[in-house]
Amino acid sequence: MYQAPRGTADILPQEQAYWRYIEEKASAICSLYGYERIDTPTFESTRLFARGIGDGTDIVQKEMYSFKDKGDNDITLRPEGTASVCRAYIEHGMANLPQPVKLFYLTSIYRYERPQAGRLREFHQFGYEAIGDADPVIDAEVIEMAWRFYQALGLKKISLIINSIGCSDCRPNYLDNLRKYYDKYVEQLCKDCRTRKERNTLRLLDCKQLTCQKFVDNAPKSEHFLCAACAGHFNLLKKYLDRMELPYTVDHKLVRGLDYYTRTVFEIQPEIEGSQNTLGGGGRYDNLIAELEGKPTPATGFAAGTERIILNLKREGIEVPPVKKPSVFLASMGENAREAAIKLASDLRQAGIGVIQSTGAKSLKAQLRQANNLDMQFAIIIGDEEVAAGTVVLKDMKGNRQETLPTDSLADRLTG
Repeated sequence: MYQAPRGTADILPQEQAYWRYIEEKASAICSLYGYERIDTPTFESTRLFARGIGDGTDIVQKEMYSFKDKGDNDITLRPEGTASVCRAYIEHGMANLPQPVKLFYLTSIYRYERPQAGRLREFHQFGYEAIGDADPVIDAEVIEMAWRFYQALGLKKISLIINSIGCSDCRPNYLDNLRKYYDKYVEQLCKDCRTRKERNTLRLLDCKQLTCQKFVDNAPKSEHFLCAACAGHFNLLKKYLDRMELPYTVDHKLVRGLDYYTRTVFEIQPEIEGSQNTLGGGGRYDNLIAELEGKPTPATGFAAGTERIILNLKREGIEVPPVKKPSVFLASMGENAREAAIKLASDLRQAGIGVIQSTGAKSLKAQLRQANNLDMQFAIIIGDEEVAAGTVVLKDMKGNRQETLPTDSLADRLTG
């Protein structure tokens, strides 16, 4: 029997309410802050991601879905959203627009990871980017927007974590000190961290292996190695977050998993035991567009996994509005009535009234049973007598009442 590939999932009708709820809240918050939607291709040049994300990252080293297409081009399914948005910013000359350019996306992401709750090989992401402004006010706005998004969803058991990892001027000194600290423990590190020590040193602080976590608390803190410009930027960010009354915590272990981050990094994490440890996160990436052969352009952004949000909505017991469905069932008896019902269903739908029409040669009792099983509010009953009289019978399935009324007044009755 055919099955969905490992690490992918069908989004069944009964789950769609969560997806529509999240998409509506995401679009609404983006509208409030002036972000416009962008959709980028599902696949891009492999070079875009290798150069943008960083050769030393786990994503590039282990997780990308890459292949040769029929034109012998190196292609990769999108493993994250930011690099594609930055490529579009460069390609379409968005530097000539008023800055910052504010863009958001709702898209699918592909990574070859070990599937688990809230983490799949094909997953979905809500993200946004503010490109073209270095002011820490933008960092604060991006962080506040994420926090307000989760509040709008109804999530309460969440925490905001921030850090600064410096820039290309001050970070090398920090990384040297971090490597020297870990030199004493290299034999005790996991295999991945031995490689990270030289290729992606910051990720030593982010390792989930118990053998490595015991060294993190006493490791050098990036905040202590910031240059004057980065320290000033971080102090202003904290000042602005305080003014917004956002309950943040500074955590030196927070580094994020992509090489392009500079200065600000942040995450929003669930407080429920057993949850995945990140609901969403982001930060500043002032060097990425230059790395992708554009003009040096500061930027900052955020992304959140939809599946992980749904997991936490369920864990907090948050009920979401149901997807709107038809509330009217149209039952008919006799061939003349059947033809009249086809026309009536069409007219009602054009009037914006959702209708499910009975099919086949079922008895009226069977048709009404179907309406009840579909949880319909109303059943319209039409037979040959009703066709001749220009009337219908409208049955309230919830109140078990019915009335006869002219066909041409039905739409007004249902919408009144």
